[in-house]
Amino acid sequence: MLRLTQAPNIAIATLWADLLCEAGLTASVQRQYLGAAAGQLPPDQCLPEIWLRYEEHAPRARALLQQLQELPQRRWQCRCGELVEGGFEQCWACGALMPREP
Repeated sequence: MLRLTQAPNIAIATLWADLLCEAGLTASVQRQYLGAAAGQLPPDQCLPEIWLRYEEHAPRARALLQQLQELPQRRWQCRCGELVEGGFEQCWACGALMPREP
């Protein structure tokens, strides 16, 4: 097993591990409950970690996480009037897809 990276919190760690698993890479979250020991242990040692079962998956896993962190950020007005910001391509108010540029 190989420790791939630390995540800033359990929600992000779970998201990253799920992304890797969906891509066919066996990943797990470790230290997910160690945050409760913060104050007793140094904070940087209490962060959740993403571990890979197979070391040979590390280059592909790092590339996938890099792509996830570099999602384009957008700001667009939906035809229903909702202002949509971030990496979203679908309106959360009406479900319409972001219009494509010509």
